[in-house]
Amino acid sequence: MIGLVHKVKTLQARIVSGSVILLSGSGLTTAVNLAYNIAIARFLGPQGFGHATAVYTILTLISAVTLSFQIVSAKVVAQQSSPEKKAAAYRGFHRSAWGCGILVALMLLLFQRPIADYLNLPGSALVALLAVGAAFYVPLGCRRGYIQGTYGFRGLATNLVAEGVVRLGGSLLLILLGFGVAGVIAANSAAVAVAYLAAAPKLATKVPNPLRFLYALRETSQAMVFFSGQVLINNCDIVLVEHFFPAKEAGLYAAVAMVGRVIFSFSSAVVNSMFPLVAGTRDEERRDLRVISTSLLLVLGIGTILVLGLGIAPSGIWTTFFGAGFQIVGKYNLPYLLALYAITAIIYSLSVVIITFEMSYKIANTSWVQLALSGVVIAGICIFHSSLREVILVQLILMVVLLAVVAAPFLVDLLASSGEVMRPVRGQPARLIRRATEDEVIAEFLKSDFHSPAFSEYRESLREVVNSPDLDDAGENAKRRALLYLRHLSLWKQIPAGTKWYEMEIDEANLGQIQAFPRAHWRRIARGNFSITEVAEGVRTRKDLVDLSFLLKILSIGNRLRLDEPGFSAVILIGLNENERMTIVDGNHRLVAAMLSTPSAVKKLRFLCGLSPRMAECCWYNTNLLTLCRYGINKLTGAIRNPEAELAQIMQNST
Repeated sequence: MIGLVHKVKTLQARIVSGSVILLSGSGLTTAVNLAYNIAIARFLGPQGFGHATAVYTILTLISAVTLSFQIVSAKVVAQQSSPEKKAAAYRGFHRSAWGCGILVALMLLLFQRPIADYLNLPGSALVALLAVGAAFYVPLGCRRGYIQGTYGFRGLATNLVAEGVVRLGGSLLLILLGFGVAGVIAANSAAVAVAYLAAAPKLATKVPNPLRFLYALRETSQAMVFFSGQVLINNCDIVLVEHFFPAKEAGLYAAVAMVGRVIFSFSSAVVNSMFPLVAGTRDEERRDLRVISTSLLLVLGIGTILVLGLGIAPSGIWTTFFGAGFQIVGKYNLPYLLALYAITAIIYSLSVVIITFEMSYKIANTSWVQLALSGVVIAGICIFHSSLREVILVQLILMVVLLAVVAAPFLVDLLASSGEVMRPVRGQPARLIRRATEDEVIAEFLKSDFHSPAFSEYRESLREVVNSPDLDDAGENAKRRALLYLRHLSLWKQIPAGTKWYEMEIDEANLGQIQAFPRAHWRRIARGNFSITEVAEGVRTRKDLVDLSFLLKILSIGNRLRLDEPGFSAVILIGLNENERMTIVDGNHRLVAAMLSTPSAVKKLRFLCGLSPRMAECCWYNTNLLTLCRYGINKLTGAIRNPEAELAQIMQNST
């Protein structure tokens, strides 16, 4: 199956890898921002903290424009085929971003007094200070989009951390110098300017801009619709609470909303890695529903951990951090409001993953759904705001509605995919020759995959262990298992525990019983029927649907089979039993090449098959919502586990 799903797994692995990098950066940024919020709250008190948060929320509202330039820049840069075209696309957006940034700053200066009056601020100078940062904030999004679109996730994470550090350090310094809330706002503006200067990219030589105006306008309009809805949903509550509630209660709510921003920043790390990677892939790869499931489960797992942390944290910890003025007496105290807001943020973050996944490759109508619902959120809070709890409950109910609406198409796709994979196939029952051990299967798996770059570090030291395995040597078996886990941990963990392995005899009469896994280029060839006989016929008659490199690989294997060259590892199958459909786990290319080569070539291959009555729980055999969730959990477990360290320990113990 490695040849079959190599690109899909690579896409998933790159999403997880990029997410881990950005999650690390987001974690550090969140820690810095938490320190910032705690320091501001303790130094300024609830009233001053509420004013500072309200002004900063204006900058966050402006991020609808900033993030629009970022996401469009990331998408179009990722889709370009050369560094020169990437640079040309970026330059055009960067000029436009500066024009928008200056316009936004002028609008803030023009309306500073009405804004200050609406938010009950002590003076309009705070809005004027923010205008300076707003001018840099929009083009900063464009620069970050270029970094994101070139998959520079480490640089993007570093830039986010740098902005947070300048904000924290500058705020503390200016507060200690006696500038109070004005000093905090000035530090925020300075942090944006520093982040912009630090994100300056190194661009390739100039070439004509590859983007057409109408395409750029359409993508920017889509992004504006999406981020307008997102920014309103994330921040309208803080602005409305500042307007409807006394300053102290508004400050308390700002502290509660901070938790939602933490959760959303972590989910944004997953989105920021997923978006350019999916945008830069072909349709066959992104249609693998495990890609979107991986991102959803990452967000859900992160949010669940944070909610559980809030649930077990003692209530006194918040007054310790923020100060005695942030205590709420009664049933609906601060920990209760924090947990309720966190659940709301998780539900909304799941919706954002689905919407941005669609936006990465098409115009997403769900962006308009989100924008419309943001208006409902504003109306709901304006009507129902008798308490802080009621404000949060309005958002929670509406976020559940949003998730249900945007998730419905994906549930339909999941059900359709499940029906497609489980299509019955016909053929003669395969004959079991002998029992095989799992160690033997792993050894055969590694033989066919050891050329992968993932094993380059171990190719010399473990070549003999892989190419000439001693299955009676427990130490060698442990090394091979650890090697397999370096690249295929989540794949192997999908196979049910207790699966029994056999060597099988497969001939032409049994081929109708075998099917390929419907992913990547195999989907185009099969056209809905994944029986290996239909797939082979598709390769024979529909060569225009497959890549040249794929055809050359098939021909090369076929030539080696005709010449009776040794060295072919076994084709590995999985199934419920020997009488029913079996799916290829590894060896798609070998089997198809044999079927296209000579009538007797199939008999030159060995077949190992894992049989289990629980095999329907494996997403490689049966793709549906439950098996995809199980796969996502294994993927998360694999991200936490460190196979490299395990292999190093085994190697050390054997010396």
